Amino acid sequence: MAPRSKQTPAPTPVPHVRVAVIGSGFGGLGAGVRLRRAGITDFVILERADAVGGTWRDNSYPGCACDVPSHLYSFSFAPNPEWPRSFSGQPDIRAYLEKVADTFGLRPHLRFGAEVLEARWEEDATRWRLTTRAGEWTADAVVSAAGPLADPQIPDIPGLADFPGTVFHSSRWDHDYDLAGKRVAVVGTGASAAQIIPAIQPKVGRLTVFQRTPAWVLPRRDREITGLEKWLHGALPPTGALRRGTLFALRELQVDAFVRRPGLLRAVQRIAERHIARGVADPALRARLTPDYRIGCKRILLSNTYYPALAAANTEVVPTGLREVRGSTLVGADGSEHEVDAIVFGTGFHVTDMPIAQRVHGIGGRSLAEEWKGGMEALRGSTVRGFPNLFFVIGPNTGLGNSSMILMIESQLNYLVDALTTLSSVGATAMQPTARAQRHWNLELQQRMSRTVWTTGGCRSWYLDDQGRNTVLWPGSTTSFRRATRRVDLAEYDLIKRDARVGAEVAA
Repeated sequence: MAPRSKQTPAPTPVPHVRVAVIGSGFGGLGAGVRLRRAGITDFVILERADAVGGTWRDNSYPGCACDVPSHLYSFSFAPNPEWPRSFSGQPDIRAYLEKVADTFGLRPHLRFGAEVLEARWEEDATRWRLTTRAGEWTADAVVSAAGPLADPQIPDIPGLADFPGTVFHSSRWDHDYDLAGKRVAVVGTGASAAQIIPAIQPKVGRLTVFQRTPAWVLPRRDREITGLEKWLHGALPPTGALRRGTLFALRELQVDAFVRRPGLLRAVQRIAERHIARGVADPALRARLTPDYRIGCKRILLSNTYYPALAAANTEVVPTGLREVRGSTLVGADGSEHEVDAIVFGTGFHVTDMPIAQRVHGIGGRSLAEEWKGGMEALRGSTVRGFPNLFFVIGPNTGLGNSSMILMIESQLNYLVDALTTLSSVGATAMQPTARAQRHWNLELQQRMSRTVWTTGGCRSWYLDDQGRNTVLWPGSTTSFRRATRRVDLAEYDLIKRDARVGAEVAA
């Protein structure tokens, strides 16, 4: 009797979805809600971590809070009458996002531990193939909501690898390490550092702050929201909408000073100068903490406790960056030496060189990182030539200098849903911007950028790429961006249809 041949098990089919969303922060969860509301339920949200929240999950450092008022820093379709403070802390914002995931039925769509290792456009099949740590998916469209504040940036400091103490980035806080009584260095004086420094200064033995460039700081008008206010916003939702609308209008009125007439910011700068004078008595330290550029050029910080913490007896401000690490000795660019037990980097994120760009491959296998070698560029901050059916949430030039990013996210979600429904209505499979439309949009955008405070204010900020171009911020109001992304203009796009006979792409 002949032996029975072994049968090779059939390969597990790769699941296919209409939309794959990368990331589960505000952008990813918002995309999920809007897709469901548009009747699109065939989607997954791929999250590399084990919980939702994005940057508000990752950043759990002491003192972490939002610098946008709570009632404006929430979805318009998911108001939260229970915000505890006018500027809420990280735990409350993360809890809000968890609630959004539950309330809007997003849990079945979430796939945790699914870091996207590669997203590749398959031209013959007219679809995306995504390889993740949790398996593969194919998708008609991909929404990149990974966000610009996702991957921490630690400078390449000579000798850092041999530092005998503890080292971590602000967005990867080591909660097991007790800072009490320790000699701690904080490298950087940006938004995260301005919250960390006052939170840890009373606990540490010695605090050394490496300040390459000082920041302008304004008073933080924070207070506890009363029980009566919470009840009112819950019982009468229009009162919450009125509060949100008022906050929105006040910030829209500020836009002109940032993008067209920076001279108007002189009055704000005088407020910041008085704030330094009240918080720092020592004239030498005050001079060290006073920027030499116009307010608004770099991100404006909000704090009532930052200056007193820097002026405390156990704090030393080193007015340079960190140049070198020699054992447990930190050497500043000015040659000064400082013995420390721990280093906390508040040095920001890969914003103009987002790592996700290296993992996304479009037509012809070209990576998004290659496409953006000369600087990030997209049509209306949302789509990129050569990458069909790839949609960004918080894409190039959609950041803000003075208002809530949730407003921009919702505008891009409008654009996303209109694009997907438009594809269905015209019988096309995919879309990509024309080279002309994308170039025209960005030439006009950069022309407008040339007169903003971010360009003329006399500073070098993380908004600028290696070529000195601002590829991060939006040079206009959130209202103007909402108008620009209300509808997809098919004249700006090449449409792709799937040829059912050969399974190949054909231009529409």
